[in-house]
Amino acid sequence: MSTSPLIHVVDDDESMRTSVLELLEAAGFEARGYASTGEFLLHPPPDRVGCLLLDVRLPGPSGLDLQAALRRQGVTLPIVFLTGHANVATSVLAMKGGAVDFLEKPVGREVLLEALGRALARDASARAAREEASEQSTRLAALTPREHEVFKRLLAGKRNKDIAAELGIGLRTVKAYRAQLMAKLGVDSPAELGRFAGKRPDAID
Repeated sequence: MSTSPLIHVVDDDESMRTSVLELLEAAGFEARGYASTGEFLLHPPPDRVGCLLLDVRLPGPSGLDLQAALRRQGVTLPIVFLTGHANVATSVLAMKGGAVDFLEKPVGREVLLEALGRALARDASARAAREEASEQSTRLAALTPREHEVFKRLLAGKRNKDIAAELGIGLRTVKAYRAQLMAKLGVDSPAELGRFAGKRPDAID
């Protein structure tokens, strides 16, 4: 499966859609075109970095309708609006809905590519963060209940001997649990352990 970015272009103006697709392909992007929101929804985007270049006025549901529907479905594909019917109210709604940019036709090549570049960067960053969080959750779930108890006390800044006293176990046992949990979490120092917990607030629940 390709891992290169994919730009989805939704515009009912065939000549405009074709022109944009040719521009994007000439710039080295992979792009797909759709004539309506319905056509786009019939072809769910693959699980890869991408973004949506979306017109506002479309046959059937509008671009804003599609933005709202994707948000309800939990689809986080970044959106750049490109429309020939711009107004303040519409642009405000689009940006409040999380759009990366709201551009008006005709748009310059560099302006369009810059906006799409920011959208793709946003998606790549969000995907990397989700992957890291998923990996950390998997590591955290691998801790035994006792290792988790030791972990919480280490994050609270408690010394090994204090943890041993609180849990009613030997100092050597605490050190063994500490080594095991650090290995499972993929950290090598107390500082790294703290950074891990900072990224995973649920780690100390």
